[in-house]
Amino acid sequence: MKRTSLYLTVLLTALISYSAGDAGKKDRGTTVVSRPELKQQNDFYLSNRAPLQPAHFIKLPLGSIQPEGWILKLMELQKDGLCGHLGEISAWLEKDNNAWLSEGGDHGWEEVPYWLRGYADMAFIFNDEKMKKEAMVWIEAILNSQKENGWFGPEVRSGNGNLDYWSNMIALFTLQNYYEYAGDQRVIDFMTRYFQFEMTVPDNEFLSSYWENSRGGDNLYSVYWFYNHTGEPFLLELAEKIHRNTADWTRKSTLPNWHNVNIAQCFREPATWFLQSGDSSHLEATYHVHDLIRRTFGQVPGGMFGSDENSRLGYIDPRQGTETCGFAEQMTSNGIMTRLTGDPLWADHCEDVLFNSFTAAFTPDMKALRYITCPNGVTADAENHHPGIDNSGPFLTMNPFSSRCCQHNHGHALPYYLQNLVMASNDNGLAATMYNSCKTTAKVGDGTEVTLVEETRYPFEEQVRFTLQAQKKVSFPLYLRVPGWCNNASVTLNGKNLKIKASPGAYIRLEREWADGDRLVLNLPMKLSSRTWQVNQNSVSVDYGPLTFSLKIDEEYTKISSTQSAIGDSKWQADADPEKWPAYTIDPKSPWNYGLILDKNNLSASLKIVRKPWPSDHYPFSHGNTPIELQAKGRRIPSWGIDRYGLVDILPAYPVKTSEPVENITLIPMGAARLRVSAFPALTE
Repeated sequence: MKRTSLYLTVLLTALISYSAGDAGKKDRGTTVVSRPELKQQNDFYLSNRAPLQPAHFIKLPLGSIQPEGWILKLMELQKDGLCGHLGEISAWLEKDNNAWLSEGGDHGWEEVPYWLRGYADMAFIFNDEKMKKEAMVWIEAILNSQKENGWFGPEVRSGNGNLDYWSNMIALFTLQNYYEYAGDQRVIDFMTRYFQFEMTVPDNEFLSSYWENSRGGDNLYSVYWFYNHTGEPFLLELAEKIHRNTADWTRKSTLPNWHNVNIAQCFREPATWFLQSGDSSHLEATYHVHDLIRRTFGQVPGGMFGSDENSRLGYIDPRQGTETCGFAEQMTSNGIMTRLTGDPLWADHCEDVLFNSFTAAFTPDMKALRYITCPNGVTADAENHHPGIDNSGPFLTMNPFSSRCCQHNHGHALPYYLQNLVMASNDNGLAATMYNSCKTTAKVGDGTEVTLVEETRYPFEEQVRFTLQAQKKVSFPLYLRVPGWCNNASVTLNGKNLKIKASPGAYIRLEREWADGDRLVLNLPMKLSSRTWQVNQNSVSVDYGPLTFSLKIDEEYTKISSTQSAIGDSKWQADADPEKWPAYTIDPKSPWNYGLILDKNNLSASLKIVRKPWPSDHYPFSHGNTPIELQAKGRRIPSWGIDRYGLVDILPAYPVKTSEPVENITLIPMGAARLRVSAFPALTE
């Protein structure tokens, strides 16, 4: 796991300003800063109101950033794939007798808002009239469902008889983005009534069941969003009430529960509460949870941790995986944490999860997904592998009809990642916090609207190119994140090299008078590196910049029945066509049980980088399309095979010796490998 120093960074991040940032402000030149300035509020985008701690960055309104390049391709695949057409498949989204569309409806409780927050964002980003019409059916239903007392949506009660607030938290997320896009005053009136209602609920009836209690931080996040819009004092009291009644994610040596999606989603609750408490221990607690779960169950590449559904003692091998919606929630949390703290760690981590884990959870056409994806996984069959993985069912199959939660909840990851590529800074500037091709339109400096055009094939290339489009000259600062893995980053402005020494995990800050047509090139030199996972038998993984590499295993896709291979709690519409939406198993057709031969002191002697043409369809996450491979050498380990649960066996005990001959093997980016070995046994000669 690529990390900056932990607690010192946390505490410094919480402070109001940094001396390096101050120097940048005075010099009006090119400087390197640890964090952006917090000495003022942005004049054009909503900053945190007092007494909340200022956030380091500000999310631009939905629609400000338009995708280009490979992220556009992925979002088009998602729009044309499962997320964009789930309304034709899922019984939970069937409109007849839906709990969100009719009083007393019997289905759609969490599934509708889960799906809608990704679908609606895509509709507005693409400005797709058909999709917008469909999204508005559900948004109007949410707004029209509000009762006189302020409650809205299905009146679901938990086992203790109390109202369950969980699905409403997801719906609020959608309404916030919709308001930023459309400015619909009804959202403000609606949320006022709802939060007033929450104030009336006794503590013993509030957030009292498992999911809502774990995920109260989502409710808290919405309250602060709303406070920044209205300044209503009662909202700070409500925020304290929510924090008081949410599971305690500040524990030192354990967690409230070990469910993978909860952890990916809820670890940020203390940092959110820090905005009001001002107590750096709350900010520190979020970093601690992130570190604790990975220290205990996350000695694996790909950014996540071995949880399957719930982390279990003794199940820490790289064959344990993460739910697809765990990837999605982690990416969304990382975007929020980047804004709150300004710490490049969170942007680094978001990229790690996206590039190396999230994309491999889907078929290349994004029309089917699997419930669990593992760093080491050499089958994607339709069998039940419990207790090797948790829980029981065909959780490795690529199936569009299956997996009730991930099926609906995966769609927000890419739109939200897009919205976090560029952010506003408090000093009326912009910050490129993550890198992908896009066009960002925003107000800067004195209020001049500019468009920042970003062109890159990152992480498959080292260069990120920016072009400014503006009607007139305008002065403002532009921040460029230097990833934590990158040494010797450099910048050229209009062809001239800028003299800077940019530390990994910092920002290059350029403040100047910008003119239409200014061109900026950020160079992020990548190099080969390796990581040793001591807890997992000293296994080793190989990186090139932000990309982690897996063994290239020949993958044989077999089309099977989507309905017959679906997980037990799946439901689909009567007229859904399984032939149009097939499921697939994937089997290995080449050996996979290799140990890697590496000279860790001279990786270039062990690994050869092979560049391939950029794919004509702009989709780089499949065997045939990936534009980079590594040629390596390895030996097969005959004792390492398939175990009694039908899974790749746990890593062989270190040190590993084998007399098998040396073979040439190929490694491909982890995100392009649906079958993969990413944590390799360490061989001794």
